[in-house]
Amino acid sequence: MKTVIRKGIIDRFYEAASIQRWNDHARPVEFTELDKQAHKMVIAYVLAKSEETERGATIDWLALIEGGIFEFLHRVILTDIKPPVFHQMMRQKGRELNEWVIRQLSQDTCDIQGDFHTKFSNYFLDTNHNNLRLEKRILKAAHYLATNWEFRIIYNMSPFIYGIEKTKSEIEDQIEDFYDLIGVQKIALGKKSFGFIDLCGQLRFQQRWAQSPRLPKTSVLGHMLIVAMLAYLCSMEMKANECRVRNNFYAALFHDLPEVLTRDIVSPIKSSIEGLQELIKSYEEMQIEERLLPLLPETWHDEIRYFIEDEFVNKVKIDGQIIKGITAAEINQQYNNDDYNVIDGEIVRACDHLAAFIEAALSLKYGVTSHHLIEGKNRLYEIYRNAVIGGINFGQLFDYYI
Repeated sequence: MKTVIRKGIIDRFYEAASIQRWNDHARPVEFTELDKQAHKMVIAYVLAKSEETERGATIDWLALIEGGIFEFLHRVILTDIKPPVFHQMMRQKGRELNEWVIRQLSQDTCDIQGDFHTKFSNYFLDTNHNNLRLEKRILKAAHYLATNWEFRIIYNMSPFIYGIEKTKSEIEDQIEDFYDLIGVQKIALGKKSFGFIDLCGQLRFQQRWAQSPRLPKTSVLGHMLIVAMLAYLCSMEMKANECRVRNNFYAALFHDLPEVLTRDIVSPIKSSIEGLQELIKSYEEMQIEERLLPLLPETWHDEIRYFIEDEFVNKVKIDGQIIKGITAAEINQQYNNDDYNVIDGEIVRACDHLAAFIEAALSLKYGVTSHHLIEGKNRLYEIYRNAVIGGINFGQLFDYYI
């Protein structure tokens, strides 16, 4: 069984981990494009949920997710061009640049299910494509808010740098253009919603494989987005319904969210003592209830719990009851319907492990090695070398990086 998910598209995801942001400013930490895009997608979720629950707006969640992936890929191809230069280029040669980006990605995107390549092209080339106006505005607002989050750290470190006040004013003016979005207003006030995105932003500072040197370095937040985009690709290949695609993406995007409260506890430690994993899980759940969920509207709590509790277990909802442990084959055959609110936990777990495997494999390829990376890579490969889950040949995906 072959998968049509190409290695090239996965490689593009990881290129963003090497694109440095604000590299002409003094920075207390590195800011990468991968982390920025991950933070942007978390913020976009908050803005979209605010519009949906408080204003009754209809959100096309699949379009929001795909728009975020389209913009991510677009930015990877154009790398870290300074904003004034980028905007000038887009004003004068926007269509030509967009066409060039689409050509660069055509081989990587042509086989993705759900008419991905056509939608990707239309997103940037069809000027009459106004039916996604709200979703595009949410993504653009999230883009500026994520940028501002980074900039506030830089500004506080070196407010004396020439031109920094102009940059500050430009970013604030850009955000002001989106004050019609209720979520932007709340975040600007610095209250609960800002607390949530600020907490999520702190996952930029937590490095994956903290006990080992590695290249490229990836943060927990960047890893979460990679897993979410891999889960999207797998969901599309399984021809999952829209609700299932949405759930898999956000379950993956938030799967390591508890680590902002506990930090990353590596797998060997979790499995070294009987009962320790259950103890850690119980502590995480307590911290989520006491510190994380109070930062979000109460009407969102059940959905967040559904995403992050037992995140690697297949789940469906039947008559309001959560049913766990259904097989991937049963989901494909019986529950691939919006009514069942499916989460493919097994797929999310496999994507999480695939991302960890690639992180180790890339570092070894670049010559930065340790026994932690070698052992982790070998252990994960043995688990998945022949694995087929939900019709997805994960063995083939792992073989790309062996």
